[in-house]
Amino acid sequence: MSAKAGDKIPDATLMHMSDAGPAPITTGELFGGKTVALFALPGAFTPTCSNQHLPGFIENAEALNTAGVDTIVCLSVNDAFVMDAWGKQQGATGKVMMVGDGNAELTEKLGLSMDGSGFGMGTRSLRYSMIVRDGVIETLNVEGNPGQAVDSGAENLLSQL
Repeated sequence: MSAKAGDKIPDATLMHMSDAGPAPITTGELFGGKTVALFALPGAFTPTCSNQHLPGFIENAEALNTAGVDTIVCLSVNDAFVMDAWGKQQGATGKVMMVGDGNAELTEKLGLSMDGSGFGMGTRSLRYSMIVRDGVIETLNVEGNPGQAVDSGAENLLSQL
């Protein structure tokens, strides 16, 4: 069953890079008491993710923050090291929090996983974006355009705030 607007974000532990190295962060810590713009994608350093999806959120970070978003989160079924390196390479530092769901724990609990084994990628996330207010999904946009980040893109999410 796939997540939908009105659902509470399930409990899961994710990983991000802190000053001291990889660190766990729970969904309660990430989403509790905040307005979060989360976007998820199949993989760091992949073409659509690197050329469209992440850059759109970096470019629109100030506008999203002005519209009331406390934190912008990029989530992928990658480890914290890969997410950190990709974020630095893309110029996301200070704009987008790069979070790894290396075991696809949250991705699977949300029902938003896909089988990328045909591409040698194993379990991955569908491409989507959402607004989460105090741990509750307000809007969810699952990408309907293969190879694009339109429905799940920053501009569409910004229009929903």
